[in-house]
Amino acid sequence: YITLDNPCLIGISFLPAFLLPSLPLFLPSLPLFLRSLPPSLPNAIEIYSLHIDCKVTSRYAHTVITSRIVNRANESKEALFDVELPKKAFITNFSMTIDGKEYPGIIKEKKAAQAQYDSAISRGQSAGIVKSAGRKLEKFSVSINVAAGGKVNFELNYEQLLDRKLGKYELIIKVKPKQLVEDFQIDAHIFEPQGISFLETESSFLNNEIGNALKKTQEETKAHISFKPTLSQQRKNPDSEETLLDGDFLIRYDVKRNVAIMNGYFVHYFAPSEMPVFPKNIIFVIDKSGSMSGNKIRQTKEALEKILEDLNPKDHFNLIVFSGSSSKWNPTLLQASKENVESAKQYVKTIHAQGGTNINEAVLTAINSLDQATYEELLPEKSISMIILLTDGEPTIGVTDPKKIQKNINEANQGKYFLYCLGFGFDVSYSFLEKLALDNSGVARRIYEDSDATLQLQDFYSEVAIPILKNININYVGNAVEDVTENNFKLLYEGSEIVVAGKFDNEIDIFSLEVKHGSNLTLKENADVTEKAQVFEHQEYIFGNFIEKLWAYLTIQQLLEKAVLAEGAEKKNLENQTLNLSLKYSFVTPMTSMVVTKPEAEEVANKPTEKGKNPPIFYNRSLAIPCPFLSAVDGNPHFIIDIPEQDDHLCFNIYADPGEILKLIRDPSTGITVNGQLIGNKQSKNDVQPQNSYIGRLGILNEELNLKLEVTPEKIILHNGTKQMTFTWLDEVTLLHPTLTLKIIRKKSLEVSMGEGATFVIILHQTWRRNPKHGDFLGFYALDSHRLSEHTHGLLGQFFHPINFTILEVHPGSTPEKPDATMIVKNHQLTVTRGWQKDYTENSKHGTNVPCWFIHNNAEGLIDSTYTDYVVSSLF
Repeated sequence: YITLDNPCLIGISFLPAFLLPSLPLFLPSLPLFLRSLPPSLPNAIEIYSLHIDCKVTSRYAHTVITSRIVNRANESKEALFDVELPKKAFITNFSMTIDGKEYPGIIKEKKAAQAQYDSAISRGQSAGIVKSAGRKLEKFSVSINVAAGGKVNFELNYEQLLDRKLGKYELIIKVKPKQLVEDFQIDAHIFEPQGISFLETESSFLNNEIGNALKKTQEETKAHISFKPTLSQQRKNPDSEETLLDGDFLIRYDVKRNVAIMNGYFVHYFAPSEMPVFPKNIIFVIDKSGSMSGNKIRQTKEALEKILEDLNPKDHFNLIVFSGSSSKWNPTLLQASKENVESAKQYVKTIHAQGGTNINEAVLTAINSLDQATYEELLPEKSISMIILLTDGEPTIGVTDPKKIQKNINEANQGKYFLYCLGFGFDVSYSFLEKLALDNSGVARRIYEDSDATLQLQDFYSEVAIPILKNININYVGNAVEDVTENNFKLLYEGSEIVVAGKFDNEIDIFSLEVKHGSNLTLKENADVTEKAQVFEHQEYIFGNFIEKLWAYLTIQQLLEKAVLAEGAEKKNLENQTLNLSLKYSFVTPMTSMVVTKPEAEEVANKPTEKGKNPPIFYNRSLAIPCPFLSAVDGNPHFIIDIPEQDDHLCFNIYADPGEILKLIRDPSTGITVNGQLIGNKQSKNDVQPQNSYIGRLGILNEELNLKLEVTPEKIILHNGTKQMTFTWLDEVTLLHPTLTLKIIRKKSLEVSMGEGATFVIILHQTWRRNPKHGDFLGFYALDSHRLSEHTHGLLGQFFHPINFTILEVHPGSTPEKPDATMIVKNHQLTVTRGWQKDYTENSKHGTNVPCWFIHNNAEGLIDSTYTDYVVSSLF
């Protein structure tokens, strides 16, 4: 979020809607609308116009979302432009017009954008970097402070190539304005010169009353869908100010396959009909480890029972379940007869979750089973063999090194069988599964832990259930084309299609192509270049040289996929190609960023990714510009107090017993309390040395918001009233809410702010696992403690207010590089030593030395009273 009146906070937020049902603490899904804050003034920020204009030509969609708002209050208010984008879409532009002045978006290479970000920070300006990943949609969001009576226009452009699945294209538009909008409309123009075979629309909020606002016209090659509900049609009921618009607006259609040509570029779509269906030989490899317990295993079993029922009687199948070891339902693959399917369904009912995760053994067992069945000639000669792996975690037993597992599976498979990898939830290493699948001619897919997980599994199976062609090669005769996208494909399923794009090497009159699968010639086709090009002349549906952009879009997508498997120089070359195309065609991709320049602020938007094993709720680069009163406790435990008035630091240690809980911060005005419990070194029975102590557990409480956060070196637990969310340090997420921001950087740090209070950073210090003396511990840092009230106290909190001291009589100490001095502070005269302590906010592993005056004897004379008065009985 951006708050222009606070230069310490800026950024753009993403929050996929699929997570929201499981996150009652956080905001409801707010796609495609502007939200006013605070909720008590819902109409202060008024959306007086919201238009979604989409033009689709040859399956390539160009969408423009324009929203116009006005602040009708007599004071400034914050407005949020919030939209959910299709997952494969690339943003091409985002701009804002504020009181008549436009602030455009500029696409830059990531390093250049980072340099601009750093430059803005060094000048004291605000900046932010964002990335995210969702399911079918991902969220783009930006807010701005609107002056009283002020007007703001937001415009977002994005482009995508619609995928064909199960015989149709689907255009998804999220509709949820959260308020009545006087001028609301969706306009979609579709132009498919090959002919539109069918067209349908669907929405969860359409009823008889509002259905009259939907107009649909269809010709042979054109279609127009218009949805313009009046204010009365938008109301939930005649007397209500609540809007009925809440859900997905879907447009589905299909076309005849053909070639499109424009300005020297072509795109070719191939999806034959009435092809013979290959019988399948399929092995389901199902993880039943302990982490699959509960809903995961229940939903998996429900999906398996449905999938087994959908098997073709000519298919052969088997089930392998695994935890620490693997077991087969049957010694070999069996034909999918009614009796065998019923027997398998009964076996599925007996599966229970327990044990570890041995992926290597499970997949190798599946490959060996297919090898054995092939050798014994139990399988049809012309059939497709595939393995579907479902797991929810990293390998923990047997071979656990991902690279070794990939090597073992690749050597055993040798391209014989298609491997599909489904990652259930976010504890799974998705990048590992993605490489494993791509290496073996398959795809990876994340299954989200939602109530519809069963349907997600069934839908995936439906997409790959009916293979119709394999080893497809599309040749363009006469060497007339260049820079062709991928034209060799392992497999084609019923209801999907193959898309190839390229450009002509020279001027030709006739464009010839042929499609082969295996040793068979499927199709030969000739296209008149001039005739095809004339189709797009003088068409109002065309948005520039769209086939060239389609070619660039497809090329970038395929380069990114190849880069997943590449290493070294090859990977760098693929990334450079992606970067050059992204810059040339103004796409926000993983290689580029979009800088939105606003008054004294720069925001950098990055293409969301699906990497890692963490739930991609929201990512936001550190939002804090250095603010005064940096205070910290780290190490043994070392306290560091920043004194900006004197450009210096004070530091001290507290030597308390392991198990004691220290009151670090207490602000009665905001209700914020921070306590830290100490842990000790590992000690042997014969160890008589004094035991050092460290922060081993932190409790952050906000009484007003009824929020509690418990942090240990193992996990992070967020309590919202009676609800609870648990994360580990392997996660990397950010949760955003008006009263809470929480960001975990994997294995490094946690940043949290509650309400209008300070931002706290917790550093994870990990030691090597077999360290005989030291265990893992935490460091605690307050970044902008000036946000807490003047009543704040505690071992750290008392230093959030100005403090004055005087240094006198600097003289040599016991260590030459650490002189002693006399300090006058709080009417006390203390002997202090010049030294340094480690600040781990920038470098969580090695830290940065901070010079400071060290106060001895548990800071007696510096802190109010003695440290024992800060010992409390409970973490909260």
